[in-house]
Amino acid sequence: MAGESPLSLMQAGRQRMPRRAGRAAPMAASGGQRRLRAIVVPVAILAALAVGWCGLWYYAASVAGRTLAGWVAREAAAGRVYSCGSEGISGFPFSIQVHCIEAAAADNSNQPPFTAAAKEITFTAQVYHPTVLVGDVTGPLTIAPPSQPPSLVATWSLARLTVSGLPPDPDALSITLERPQLNHGDGANAATLFAADAAGFQARTISGTADNHPVIEADLHFASATAPTLHPLLAAPLQGDIEVVLTGFKDLSPKSFAARFREMQADGGSVEIKSFRIARADAIVVGAGRLTVNQSGRLDGVVQVAIYGLENIVPQLGLDKLIGQGIERLTGTNGSSAQGLSRLDQLLPGLSGVVSAGANASVIDDLKKMGQPTQIDGKPAIALPLRVADGAVYLGMIRLGQVPALF
Repeated sequence: MAGESPLSLMQAGRQRMPRRAGRAAPMAASGGQRRLRAIVVPVAILAALAVGWCGLWYYAASVAGRTLAGWVAREAAAGRVYSCGSEGISGFPFSIQVHCIEAAAADNSNQPPFTAAAKEITFTAQVYHPTVLVGDVTGPLTIAPPSQPPSLVATWSLARLTVSGLPPDPDALSITLERPQLNHGDGANAATLFAADAAGFQARTISGTADNHPVIEADLHFASATAPTLHPLLAAPLQGDIEVVLTGFKDLSPKSFAARFREMQADGGSVEIKSFRIARADAIVVGAGRLTVNQSGRLDGVVQVAIYGLENIVPQLGLDKLIGQGIERLTGTNGSSAQGLSRLDQLLPGLSGVVSAGANASVIDDLKKMGQPTQIDGKPAIALPLRVADGAVYLGMIRLGQVPALF
């Protein structure tokens, strides 16, 4: 540096500056490439994911379609044929939805056969689980004999069916209903057969396999349910939970209920009532037990029950009908039970009511003597055996009715 003038140093500096600029240019280009890669690479990844997801959706849609077609074919093998006025598919990108407009079903396995029709059914499957189908049904649902007006009409605010597994072997089935109502006939004069705030049914295989002696666990739930035309006991709103286990089935291939109960009888299977609870405002009934099917297709077994509010149930068991029928037999006529009781009123007005009340009081006292004191929810109750012998149902020694043969 010695001997150089300031001017020569400045000139040397000016000569070195272009060389520094020449070295910075590659660095600037490298930074631009990095910025470009930072944009291009994520876009490419997103594009690849989008293409892959589209492929996955179409694959899942094909699996869901085959699953639904398999269930339809399974039902057809059992004599239940389904059809749609029109169909469509949607749900991309996260689900697969199959729409069936003007859905109809013809059940030729039932005697007599009948047809059912609903406004729409939409089956939905998730992309990540295409073998679980969730069906939402838009009502009303009408049921009618072939070529005749509807005899039953069902409505609801929500009706959902869920089925899982690969056909023809289901793993689980569930039905959820909100505000269901079933009427006999249509229009203003229709009689309500059943109504509830909510009802649900679930069934699943807990042992064995669908094609080799499956053991089925089933749950039934209903809330604020009434069925006033079936029995006076069912006129008040009921809450119920029932859990049963079914054994003795050979497999779950399509067949009639009669055929299934024949299998149960031949295999020594049973209907195990693990627990049930039915309650209304003034009474509660709980219990558990086991029922079998005899060679005549009728039920046998014992269910241990406990009853709170026995005095509120007995008057609605229909003892007045039994009294009236007994009077008819004594008089040698073949009229109805109401006619028999009316004969008492002819002798003395109000006598039929006195006789019925006395019979009810006697039955209540007898049942309390036969039973054992217990409690339900801290309330006093009576424990009694509910016996079923060849289809006849007895509470203690009091006959309640008859269960029809299962085959």
